[in-house]
Amino acid sequence: MTGIFWLASYPKSGNTWFRAFLSRLLCANKDSIDINSLKTDGTASLRSIFDYILGIEASDLTAEEINALRPKVYAYMAAQAPKPLYIKIHDAYTFLADKQPLIPTSGCNGAIYIIRNPLDTAVSLAYHLECDVDTAIKHMGDPNYCFSDSTRHLHIKLKQQLLTWSGHVASWTNGPGFPVKVIRYEDMHAKPLETFTMAAAFAGFPAVSEEIQQAIAGADFKTLKQQEECTGFREKPANMVAFFREGKVGSYRKVLTPAQISQLVSDHATVMRRFGYLGEHDEILF
Repeated sequence: MTGIFWLASYPKSGNTWFRAFLSRLLCANKDSIDINSLKTDGTASLRSIFDYILGIEASDLTAEEINALRPKVYAYMAAQAPKPLYIKIHDAYTFLADKQPLIPTSGCNGAIYIIRNPLDTAVSLAYHLECDVDTAIKHMGDPNYCFSDSTRHLHIKLKQQLLTWSGHVASWTNGPGFPVKVIRYEDMHAKPLETFTMAAAFAGFPAVSEEIQQAIAGADFKTLKQQEECTGFREKPANMVAFFREGKVGSYRKVLTPAQISQLVSDHATVMRRFGYLGEHDEILF
């Protein structure tokens, strides 16, 4: 099998944790793996990949021109790869001016979409962006919100359209013309063996239980945090104190005000109900 498996998520939803797990299935020498040597195949938005494959500088193009070329980059990667590629992506699944998807179906094996309770996501996003929680909540409700869209400097990543949190989830779970396996961050915590086994099988790893358990243990959040404390993490934004902070389920209860919780639920209730974050009477379940 060749082609691309997309590892998709809204930012701060567990993508790095899942990639650390997957790296331990991909590599025979488990001792060689740490957070700075993940064995997955990079990030869709990296400017360096775009420049290398096309032989032109993205900095010489407009955002619209870049997006028009991005599907060609991914189709080329899928066609040239001698093995399956596992690529991280935070972009929403969107369509371009010519009605073609940003992520082409050609050469795509499917996507694993990692979803996290938006209440916890808001807290982690605020920490990641070094902004207050109200600003993070506003970003999550903004259909025009993007990552790496600053015009003040050249970012190492291309502009990524996120939509709202709900829009991002819906775009990946409703839109693609390829299989999508959804896994919840909370289930990665509560029932790791079942959740990671399901995801691994979808990604082409019919691994036995012992292998899955070893990969889960090697990608434990505490282990990742300790590695960052010892060696740093090259994906961490320069001004952030630490990339791996708490990783707990329900940590929003110590941070969000009732008004902030109400705003997030109001903004995202439909998707929260669909994926089990709200109960029959809109009670919060996590």
